[in-house]
Amino acid sequence: MARRSYKIDLGCIACDELTEIGAGKSGWLVDNPNLLCAIDTHSLALANRSSILLILSWSDSNASRVMVRPELSPIEAEFISAIEWFVLDDVSVVVAGTSCGYLLVFSLRGELIHRQMIYPGRVLKLRVRGTKKDLIQDTSSEEFCVIMPGVVARFDGSDIQNMLHKWFEEEYSQIWVQKPKSQDSEDFENQYVKLPYQLWNIGKYGTCADAALTGIMPPPLLENQSSQRYYCAVAVGEDAVISAYRLSEDKGRSLVGELLSKVVPAAFSTVASFSKLIWRSEQTSPKKSPKKSEEKPQPFARASPLTCFKDHPRKGEKLTLSPSGTLAAITDSLGRILLLDTQALVVVRLWKGYRDASCLFMEMLVNKDTTSSSSNHYEPVKSDYCLCLAIHAPRKGIIEIWQMRTGPRLRTIPCAKGSKMLQPTYRVGASTSSAPYVPLEVFFLNGDSGVISVLSRTLDS
Repeated sequence: MARRSYKIDLGCIACDELTEIGAGKSGWLVDNPNLLCAIDTHSLALANRSSILLILSWSDSNASRVMVRPELSPIEAEFISAIEWFVLDDVSVVVAGTSCGYLLVFSLRGELIHRQMIYPGRVLKLRVRGTKKDLIQDTSSEEFCVIMPGVVARFDGSDIQNMLHKWFEEEYSQIWVQKPKSQDSEDFENQYVKLPYQLWNIGKYGTCADAALTGIMPPPLLENQSSQRYYCAVAVGEDAVISAYRLSEDKGRSLVGELLSKVVPAAFSTVASFSKLIWRSEQTSPKKSPKKSEEKPQPFARASPLTCFKDHPRKGEKLTLSPSGTLAAITDSLGRILLLDTQALVVVRLWKGYRDASCLFMEMLVNKDTTSSSSNHYEPVKSDYCLCLAIHAPRKGIIEIWQMRTGPRLRTIPCAKGSKMLQPTYRVGASTSSAPYVPLEVFFLNGDSGVISVLSRTLDS
C-alpha cells in the first residue's frame, strides 16, 4: 500500500540569491532570529536585517528574483524588523517595518512606493485582515495593522488600496518625472503623502510581544449613543500573558475624563505658568533649526483596559487569529497553547507540551464524500469546510491538526527539521460574488531542501 502524503509539493525556492539572506547551512531558516518570511499564493519574501529577497514564482525556476536593499539609517542602526505582503486583486506589494518605526512599501521591481513614520520604536509585526459582511458579521472591514511594543496602529485598507492604485496609474502613464539620484533623501521623503491611521497605547500592563485587533465591539455602557467605532485589541507579553483593550477612534477623553477636566482645571495653572517662563528663556537662547525628517508622533487615541491575565513566570509569546477574529491561539513560554474566545475574553481550550510551537488556523473539508457523489464538478462552498488549528511542534518534528473549538485531533503529520509554517496574507478587495470559495490554507517551507508544500485540505487524502 502506498504511503499517504498529507503535503503537496508546489515548487522549490533554491537559487544563488539565498546566500545573501543567510542560506547555506542546515537550519538556516529557523535558527536565525533576524530572518523574516512572508508568503503569497505564488510568491515568497525573505528578509534579513538589511535586504529583502522577492521570489516571484517558486513553481518556475526561471522566474525573476528581486533583491531589495532599503535605505536605512546607519546612525540609528536601523534594520528590517517585519515584512508582509499586501495583495489586491490586481496588485501585489511588499511592506516592511523597521526598528525605527518606519513603514516601507515596495513594488515587485524593488521600487519604493511609500515611506511613513508610524511611531518611534521597533515594528514587531504587520497584519492584514478583513471580514466580509454576511449572516454572522454585521459589518465588513479591511485593515492593515502595525504592532509595536505597547503600541498598535491601524490603517484602513481602502486608504492603502487607493494609494497603490494611484501610484501604479501614474507609473504606467509615465506622469512621474524621474528625479536625479543625487537628490537629498530628506526631500525625497517629503514627496510621500501621509496615510491616515489611528494609534493606540496598549502598554498599560507592560510592553507586548504580539497583538492584534480582533474586530469591532460594542461601545461602553455610558456611550451607547456614540456613532464612532470601537475595536477590541488582544495583546500578549512578558508582564501580562493576555490583556485586552477597547479602542476608540476618538482622540479625546472619556466621559469621566471630560468631567475631571472641567472640575479641576486650576490644578495645572501653576505648571503652565512655569512652563511659559522656561519657554521664553529658551527662545532667547540660540538654537539649531529642527530637521525636516524629525516627525512629531501622532497623539494616541483612547484605549480602555478590559481584562488582564497574569501568571508569573509564564510569558505570552505569539498570537494568531482565526479568519473571523472570534478565536485566538496564543503560545507561551511554558510550552502551552491557549485558545481564547476574543468576544467573551475567556480561554476555552488548553494544550500542554508544545515548546517553541507555532500555530495557524486553516480550513479543511468535512463533507468530501457527500459532495463528490452528488456531482463530478462540484465546487466546495464555505459551509463544507470546518475551522481547524494547525500546530507545528518543531521539537517533536510533527504538525497536528485539531478541529475547532473542542473537536478531536484530526491528523498528525511528520515534518522535516528546519521547516517553517507559513500562511498567505488576506487579499484586500477580493471579489466574492461568482468566484469559488478559497479556503484558508497552510504552507510549509523546508529551508534545507528549499521545497514549498501545502497541507492537504481533505481528511481522507
